[in-house]
Amino acid sequence: MPDPLTTHAALVSIDFGKIDFDASLEELVLLAKSAGADAVVTLTGKRSSPDPKMFIGSGKAEELRLAVEANGVELVIFNHALTPGQQRNLEGALKCRVIDRTSLILDIFAQRARSHEGKLQVELAQLTYLSTRLVRAWTHLERQKGGIGLRGPGETQLETDRRLIGERIKQLKLRLDRLRRQHGTQRRQRERTQAVSVSLVGYTNAGKSTLFNALTKANAYAADQLFATLDTTSRRVYLGEQAGNIVLSDTVGFIRELPHQLVAAFRATLEETVHADLLVHVVDASSPVKLAQIEQVNIVLREIGALDVPQIFVWNKIDAVPELTGRGGEVERDEYGKISRVFLSAREGLGLDALRAAITEWISESQADTDPNEAPDAHDPRLAGLTRNDPDHPDHHEPIHEHGA
Repeated sequence: MPDPLTTHAALVSIDFGKIDFDASLEELVLLAKSAGADAVVTLTGKRSSPDPKMFIGSGKAEELRLAVEANGVELVIFNHALTPGQQRNLEGALKCRVIDRTSLILDIFAQRARSHEGKLQVELAQLTYLSTRLVRAWTHLERQKGGIGLRGPGETQLETDRRLIGERIKQLKLRLDRLRRQHGTQRRQRERTQAVSVSLVGYTNAGKSTLFNALTKANAYAADQLFATLDTTSRRVYLGEQAGNIVLSDTVGFIRELPHQLVAAFRATLEETVHADLLVHVVDASSPVKLAQIEQVNIVLREIGALDVPQIFVWNKIDAVPELTGRGGEVERDEYGKISRVFLSAREGLGLDALRAAITEWISESQADTDPNEAPDAHDPRLAGLTRNDPDHPDHHEPIHEHGA
């Protein structure tokens, strides 16, 4: 029997023939679970395009309404972006709360934010999203109210909500701008000490925090869940006499259709990636859609202006792929002899030395091409051959057998 304290949810995912539908549905289940919802109903279907009124059409909406009533569903979660009109129409028809994929991800971020900066960023993203949903969202509040004080003469509740949200968004942006300037000062200090900056990037739950902890002996929070890490954590790591100290940063994971509000709000955090000298792109080798996940990460990197930063790919979680378990510590090189991929298991500690050696080799080669008194330039075209792969074709080698295929 379902836990009465758990939010009983219905999941809705429609196949438009554009993505791996099964993987997308599995991801929605994980997102809902991460947000604390218990999926008691799952509704799927196929359409060529969304219905303008209710996204799924009247027939599917009626099927969903009956399922909601029969199973005591309190919340319906769509694996898609809904317009404000579609959301209101669905709530009217289903008589329960309806949220879309963007709102679900924002809710998870709100639950996971720990630092002051992280909380500010999430609040900004939520308010930016909410501001687009205020168009006649609460018609019962749209009575004219004159007088003095918070509301001006003749100002409606809706207009007041818009104005208050707009003022709060302005305050949050000012505070986050100050934090961005502080980050810039810290980066310049690192540059003066010539410490090479390396950022871990990758799809959510690819194992970045586990790898970060293994390399730094830190205790950053790592869990088998989506968006376990929101706040960027940086540590100095000594790689030996040849490379010296580097600054290694663990960053927020990316996901398909990462809400634009989050990308904008987390720009201060994501700038650690933009200004890195090298990106270690962590890939879940056990995922059947890992190549699509690589592409999604590169889409976000392009959006924040970091796609030109050199990358080394790490095939993580090889312990979960029988045909890869014996390849821990192996490296692959491109046609120029540069390291392009390292096979390892962060959880089992397999292949970590190979990654340290790969980073050391990259530092040595990049410094050999630059003035010894200057920090390596991540945008130097002479470094491009190392790991810069076409984002649509990240693997130039023979394709690896897809686990579970």
